[in-house]
Amino acid sequence: MNAARTAATAARVLRQLRHDPRSIALMVLVPVLMLTLLRFVFDGSPRTFDSIGASLLGIFPLITMFLVTSIATLRERTSGTLERLLAMPLGKGDLIAGYALAFGAVAVVQSLLATGLALWALGLDVVGSPWLLLLVALLDALLGTALGLFVSAFAASEFQAVQFMPAVIFPQLLLCGLFAARSTMHPVLEGISDVLPMSYAVDGMTQVLTHTDMTADFVRDVVIVAACAVLVLALGAATLRRRTP
Repeated sequence: MNAARTAATAARVLRQLRHDPRSIALMVLVPVLMLTLLRFVFDGSPRTFDSIGASLLGIFPLITMFLVTSIATLRERTSGTLERLLAMPLGKGDLIAGYALAFGAVAVVQSLLATGLALWALGLDVVGSPWLLLLVALLDALLGTALGLFVSAFAASEFQAVQFMPAVIFPQLLLCGLFAARSTMHPVLEGISDVLPMSYAVDGMTQVLTHTDMTADFVRDVVIVAACAVLVLALGAATLRRRTP
């Protein structure tokens, strides 16, 4: 990997995003709108919003970043841009890292807006530090970016990229502990949930929701989510294809 090439790739992706207002709206505004909608869905029960709002603060960015990143990367490959780039002295690691940096920058903006809105406009009540909440939301968005880059290697069209969402995201959503405590699930499902990164993202948010200080469990959850993002990025670089058959 070369730092200059990685930075150049990130700058190119950001320039392209600047001319794509729909993708920017999907990444930045949709999580904000979903949290606002959720707040008024539970308008008569603010405690319910507090209990699930923190978890969804991490889940919404993960989903939107997964969708946008997978489609954007696939579009690069099907248009021939990726093949031309890799014909230059640009490694797969440089390309994946550049994409991760570019979408990571968007994820920072997204997480800042969503966290700020939830805490100071929608009244999300958390016991812990807002900065820890922001950290988990940012890591979730980066994990969504990494997953999107990874699955784009296995899709032949934008429609197929979207089809990966039920396979990659929905099982994690059902088993992450948002709808039922993982300890109350069937032992097989609980075992599966123990190896899914979204489970630790939700656990990390729960730690911030219920503890004033940073706990050992919170550190474990954050490290696991970050490690999963790095691992998936490495797998994305290893499976990246120059062109779509």
